[in-house]
Amino acid sequence: MPLVKDLAGIEPRPTLVAVAMSGGVDSSVAAALLSASGLPVVGVTMRLWAEEDFERGEGGCCSLDAVEDARRVCARLGIPHYVINLRDRFERSVVGQFLEEYREGRTPNPCVRCNETVKFADLYLRMSRAGASHLATGHYAQVEQGGATGVVLRRGRDPRKDQSYTLYRTPLEVLRRCLFPLGSLEKPRVRELAGALGLGVAAKPDSQELCFVGGGDHRELLARELAGSFSEGPVVDRQGVLVGRHRGVPFYTVGQRHGLGLSPRRPDADPVYVYEVDRARNTLRVGPWSSLLRARCALSRVVVLAPPPGRGWHRGLAQLRAHAKPTPVSWRLIPRERAEVRFSTPQVAVSPGQSLVLYDGDQVVAGGEIQVESGEECD
Repeated sequence: MPLVKDLAGIEPRPTLVAVAMSGGVDSSVAAALLSASGLPVVGVTMRLWAEEDFERGEGGCCSLDAVEDARRVCARLGIPHYVINLRDRFERSVVGQFLEEYREGRTPNPCVRCNETVKFADLYLRMSRAGASHLATGHYAQVEQGGATGVVLRRGRDPRKDQSYTLYRTPLEVLRRCLFPLGSLEKPRVRELAGALGLGVAAKPDSQELCFVGGGDHRELLARELAGSFSEGPVVDRQGVLVGRHRGVPFYTVGQRHGLGLSPRRPDADPVYVYEVDRARNTLRVGPWSSLLRARCALSRVVVLAPPPGRGWHRGLAQLRAHAKPTPVSWRLIPRERAEVRFSTPQVAVSPGQSLVLYDGDQVVAGGEIQVESGEECD
């Protein structure tokens, strides 16, 4: 089994690596690779749920079953395993922010938020206090030392699994102490390694859902947690004509086609989509597919990992969703942690609240949250 490529040239050399373990195949193989490289390694699993949810198995990668899988893998590798309770922080900064964003008619990125505030902030802080010099995860991304900020974040080698998009908000001081052992591997090879090592999770399916939804529809969570904070409202077309009623803006996102509560339409009529969620007026605006196209957008809460030369416009690639195909753009930074982005080809469903991450080739340059103000025309 090869040693971890990322260890070459790391300064300071890791003295104790805490591996964030979800009980899945990726984090398990990450721990195995690091352990085989001769580094002192401990496995750590985040507990993010109340006792009753934890025992029911809700929470996906952070359920009781997941903890037991991680514990068994650590026993197989002969490394310690710990569980850290980060429930309060997770509920406040991830679930709470998720609910607030939907309340305001935006579409959040809870995985980006979790990486920013919990996994690569609180977890690293806790483990560094316990003596860990580095934090490792099973993310498919690559990190190198160097550059203007002291660290370079690149895409993982496997384009189907690349997770650099969700890591762009990771605090730089933590990113400099991160190891991503799977960054240069492809997923089939990771499963082969898990099988060869007898880790017991080689065939475990990947998690495809929000961990705090518990396998259900996120709208059920919104209805329960936001009860009393939303009301029905009008659905209007591009000319402002009333065409239906909606149940509350938290239940709709830009690009949504189904569940709009519209009056029956002719069988040959073109489908309509939500192209704007107007929280201030409690109104949905719908139109044909072409109404979803945007030629530009603004970003807020921008973070820069690789400062570009000068203050003008720069060319690069933009990714609008976690597994979306990158698209060519021109972009520039503007004051107060903002940026402007112009798409070479108009893009569909540029959703307020979602992250847009900017790349130079495979390197993450910057990123921020999409802002499209009510009534603003971006096409």
